[in-house]
Amino acid sequence: MTASDDRRFMAAALRLARWNTGRTSTNPSVACLIVRDGLIVGSGITAPGGRPHAEPQALAGAGDAARGATAHVTLEPCSHFGKTPPCVNALIAAGIARVVIAVTDPDERVSGRGIAMLREAGIAVDTGLLENEGRAVLAGYLTRQVQKRPQVILKLAVSADGMIGRRDHGQVAITGPIARAQVHALRAEVDAILIGIGTARADDPELTCRLPGLHEASPRRFVLDRRLEISLGSKLVRSAREVAVTVVGDDAGRRAALEAAGVEVWGVEGISPHVPVAKNPLHLLLHRMATSGISSLMVEGGAGIAAAFLEAGVVDRIVLLEGPDKIGGDGVASPVTRGHMPSGFRLERAETFGPDRAYHYERESGCLPG
Repeated sequence: MTASDDRRFMAAALRLARWNTGRTSTNPSVACLIVRDGLIVGSGITAPGGRPHAEPQALAGAGDAARGATAHVTLEPCSHFGKTPPCVNALIAAGIARVVIAVTDPDERVSGRGIAMLREAGIAVDTGLLENEGRAVLAGYLTRQVQKRPQVILKLAVSADGMIGRRDHGQVAITGPIARAQVHALRAEVDAILIGIGTARADDPELTCRLPGLHEASPRRFVLDRRLEISLGSKLVRSAREVAVTVVGDDAGRRAALEAAGVEVWGVEGISPHVPVAKNPLHLLLHRMATSGISSLMVEGGAGIAAAFLEAGVVDRIVLLEGPDKIGGDGVASPVTRGHMPSGFRLERAETFGPDRAYHYERESGCLPG
């Protein structure tokens, strides 16, 4: 198999891995292609919920054709016994002759061990093929493993004059239906979504994925609400038994009523966008999310919440949706615009959705907080 063939099949595996992004927690969405004589004879992707893994599914599809074949895997195969046997053992038992890996797993139970086990079994192993592309696909998982927090995506809809809303008004439509549908698609790709109590009160959002066929992919919903002021009649609370809702705050008198409605309450003290960065409890909150298996978080709150996450240095991606109309003098200024982007972010791509534009910014390598 030529180097160009390897790149072609790994690129195909990475495209396949994106299919279940946001649906495999706490495991990453990994893809595996079994290739023999230039043909894909088996394919697999981590199933919703995280199991079964990609490799055993691909091997099952390949059957006897797996013997002597090459496996292209987007993440180093697992080598430890968890709720399923190690994928390394399955590859060895199937008689795979060669394994090509995009990204080495930083999980200390796996990192390098899977590769070593394969080589000890006489299997040729090549690593680092399309590694940057693989890291982009696995960004949420890698951030949780290395930094012990979810990947944070800040999404803002901004008017042509740099506003995200209008003072003393509820929800203001800044973008059209095509762009809003893209936001719902983004929601389906993340594990969790977060707003502040101000947005919850002003907009009464549902924060689910309302694209046909994707409601079950709706993310876990978080509200920063220090005094637990969210209304029991809000859409979030009323739908808490259908799609999980966690309210972050502490008030003994309100906690019992929220929990009786199916809302989980996390008592992280002092959540506020106004505390000094060095003492910002957002780091504690994100760590708790990571330990709960959340690998990716989309922040959809207002200006205060957006500024708090930016000041805490935990934003990894910024998705800026820009509408064509202006709001005017009574608008609420966005903390981020195309002309006022925090240092360390680069424009990764731009898209057009009818009259609206979407700009995707990534934190540059070397600018990621530790």
